Amino acid sequence: MSEDAPILFERPVRIRFAHCDPAGIVFFPQYLTLTNGLVEDWFTDGLGIDYAHMIGERRIGLPIVKLECEFSRPSRMGETISLGLSLAKIGARSLSIRTVGEGRDGVRFAATQVLVTTSLATGESIDIPGDIRTALMQAAAAASSSTMADKGLSI
Repeated sequence: MSEDAPILFERPVRIRFAHCDPAGIVFFPQYLTLTNGLVEDWFTDGLGIDYAHMIGERRIGLPIVKLECEFSRPSRMGETISLGLSLAKIGARSLSIRTVGEGRDGVRFAATQVLVTTSLATGESIDIPGDIRTALMQAAAAASSSTMADKGLSI
């Protein structure tokens, strides 16, 4: 999996009281809640695939089947961190993403996830639907072109 994949989607997130433990720092499972929210926003706002409709009407789920996290620095209530999402791989039934949370002092956490498209009716994995695959491929191509242009390269 490439950790050099370009950022496809980014959002600022304010750290709230509900994210923190009694020590006043983000309780680590809350980062997973934040990354899940980022995936929902990426699908809806970045890819043009309404996540709520995908789950509720189309009955297509996207559960995490593999997860790796690194926690570098604490985040505290009142801070704003930037969450950035990269697409590392698109498979037949899965996609691999990397999410990085950064504050002013650098990386706070990073998560690498494998998500699998699933029928919520049967609980079985399914091929990534065509419209979703197209949106993913277009986003990856646009990010790659943008990264190449930033480096002064052309396709």
